[in-house]
Amino acid sequence: MLSLRKLVCVLTMVVAGSAAQADTVKVGVIGPFSGPFASAFGTPFRQGIETFVSLNGDPAPNTKIEFVYRDLGLGDPARARSLAQELITGEKVQYLAGFVFTPNALAVAPIIESAKIPTVIFNASTSVVVSKSNYFVRTSNTLPQVTVPVAKRALERGISRVITIVSDYGPGIDAETAFKRTFEEGKGEIVESIRMPLSTTDFGPFLQRIRLAKPDALFTFLPFGPPTFGFVKAYNDNGLRQSGVRFLGTAETQETDLQALGDPAIGLETGYFYSGAHRSPENKAFVERLEKLFPGAIANPATVSAFDGTRALYTMIKATGGKADPAGAMAAIKGAKWESPRGPISIDPQTRDIIQNVYIRNVKRDESGKLINEEIQIYADQPDYGAAPAAK
Repeated sequence: MLSLRKLVCVLTMVVAGSAAQADTVKVGVIGPFSGPFASAFGTPFRQGIETFVSLNGDPAPNTKIEFVYRDLGLGDPARARSLAQELITGEKVQYLAGFVFTPNALAVAPIIESAKIPTVIFNASTSVVVSKSNYFVRTSNTLPQVTVPVAKRALERGISRVITIVSDYGPGIDAETAFKRTFEEGKGEIVESIRMPLSTTDFGPFLQRIRLAKPDALFTFLPFGPPTFGFVKAYNDNGLRQSGVRFLGTAETQETDLQALGDPAIGLETGYFYSGAHRSPENKAFVERLEKLFPGAIANPATVSAFDGTRALYTMIKATGGKADPAGAMAAIKGAKWESPRGPISIDPQTRDIIQNVYIRNVKRDESGKLINEEIQIYADQPDYGAAPAAK
């Protein structure tokens, strides 16, 4: 039989062992994991998360992280609210992440604010989004942030007459507004501003109208995925390149579509926050681990936004020891800085939005014959030029 001393030791070890068991922090991730936008966003979100976890392990000692995924497609605010509520009350998540489309992110803001759930925006790039809740932080970009450098670059190249053509929703309007303001301040002329319904699939009539107007260039923004692929193809098919109308954009040559665009994409110039061809040790490690975990995966802006979004989650979880402490979590992420696969980034302590480099990229073939977005100019440390006052 055990002596009293030995029995106490055994019980102490059992209790200590139970206490040492890792706590699990649940993170709800909402995005399009099926349907037409899955390849552009949902799959890259999951791959970016899992790549970060593979490279970094657990977020803190004795703290595990569990990601709970929920499928949400093109703008559906009612379902966004329902999923967020279910994750918070049913799954008991401490954090939320994801959100591709602005209407979905805006729809959940009151729930986030009420429940005090720190939420990392992986995409939704209308400027106003983060200001709608004190618990929002963004690791993607805003459209003014990437558009202002594109307008500045156009002026530097001597382009003087531009037609803007954007999808008619929050990010598109943000992009149009930022380009127009910057371009006109530089004495450029906006010949016309065209807004296309978000559901547009036939871009030919719009592009023929632009070709007949004969501007120096067009500036465009569409949500990447099927719309951008169709628009770039139509730009070439409708003879705008041949007629001398230059192409100015942001994410329209993003990596998941680039090879399929083929030679017509060569020479297209865009301004954005990431290129899969970015040269740095951090990007090399990121791309290598991504391709090892997911053979055939393509590093792209959505993947790196989720990768950095996961780092933001880790920062908050580590600072709070895995405990539910919304105020402590948000204090930890405000002002945070790190070296991302995209380059140096930081989180603005006032707006909770990302500050980052914007790269002017030109499509070319690399030594292996693969199409890449080659970085040709850097606009460093770009803020959100459309920032709204942060929530009080």
